[in-house]
Amino acid sequence: MYNINKVREDFPILSREVYGRPLVYLDNAATTQKPLCVLDAMRDEYLNVNANVHRGVHYLSQQATDLHEAARETVRAFINAAKTEEIVFTRGTTEAINLVASSFCDSQMSEGDEVLVTEMEHHSNIVPWQLQAQRKGIVVRHLPISDDGRLVGCDSVAAHLTERTKLLSIAHVSNVLGTVNPVKELVKMAHERGIPVLVDAAQSAPHFAIDVQALDCDFLAFSGHKMYGPTGIGVLYGKEEWLDRLPPYQGGGEMIDKVTWERTTFERLPFKFEAGTPDFVATHGLATAINYLRTVGLDSIEAHEKDLTRYCLQQLQTIDGIHIYGPEADSRDAVVSFNVGSIHHLDIGTLLDRLGIAVRTGHHCAQPLMDRLGISGTVRASFALYNTREEIDALVAGIRRVASMF
Repeated sequence: MYNINKVREDFPILSREVYGRPLVYLDNAATTQKPLCVLDAMRDEYLNVNANVHRGVHYLSQQATDLHEAARETVRAFINAAKTEEIVFTRGTTEAINLVASSFCDSQMSEGDEVLVTEMEHHSNIVPWQLQAQRKGIVVRHLPISDDGRLVGCDSVAAHLTERTKLLSIAHVSNVLGTVNPVKELVKMAHERGIPVLVDAAQSAPHFAIDVQALDCDFLAFSGHKMYGPTGIGVLYGKEEWLDRLPPYQGGGEMIDKVTWERTTFERLPFKFEAGTPDFVATHGLATAINYLRTVGLDSIEAHEKDLTRYCLQQLQTIDGIHIYGPEADSRDAVVSFNVGSIHHLDIGTLLDRLGIAVRTGHHCAQPLMDRLGISGTVRASFALYNTREEIDALVAGIRRVASMF
């Protein structure tokens, strides 16, 4: 039995008030709140273990290194990677995609070669490729979506995979529509044509189990702060064969084997991609967050959030003039984006905030998707393991109140 009250006790911020009203936090796709165990683990490391990792001979350095590398193993197990060496720590999903964009385009692509993304991508999976288009002359193309926010059929996807397509880079889950893309099928289709695949898992990793070996993706990226961990830490998974093939993204300490005036040789995986001092306290925080998710149970979390999503869609549809974007509940994750009549999304979000309800408004770093939908932005409610049906009731009541003012 999912004990929501016990879960909420782990997040003290949920008991605070905003403008004299109980906080209803529905902005989890932007960032999640952190449980006490994560905060305590990071505080304890700073208090008792703080020392730079790797190569230090003294006790604290070795202890910090052990925690840091244990975190890498925790991440490996979390996504079922084959080897710990396939786990590269980054500052987040954005840096992970930029790493692949830089290293892959430098070594694997020539002018006129193509990267294929989707029409629903976050800017973090568009702009890095556009920068490479400016620098190297590669071409960025996108897969179209239907009016209900799905990728247009498999035959259409296959038609977009040409001999010049060198990489398919796709969101696992849309941060606006909640659409869960058929990644396993897309990977199989791409691999049949010799095309590797990068998966942006920022919006999937917090919500359901991921098995990179089952997906067979070549790269996968996600962020700690969207899954109850600290900000400024993320993960790039890459198959060993690909990480071996790619050149380093940055240069400096940590990622070298030997440096002379004549040349530099690089460290073994994964360290050749981790220049500079890593945020070793944040990696410990991320591992603690992953262990917290395991304790609650990813299957239980997924079931709870699917119930919230279905309930939210049902209740929102009772509001006059509402327009909900994306597929039906069974095909989406814990995100609901909407507009109400001609009321500007910013006005709705601002007035909901005065009622203590935190939602996100705007284009959600997905302006090409907004252009496809013919709108400037939406209101977005996004759910986490600690949200409740009562909070959705508060959201719906708040929207009704706002609508009545217009």
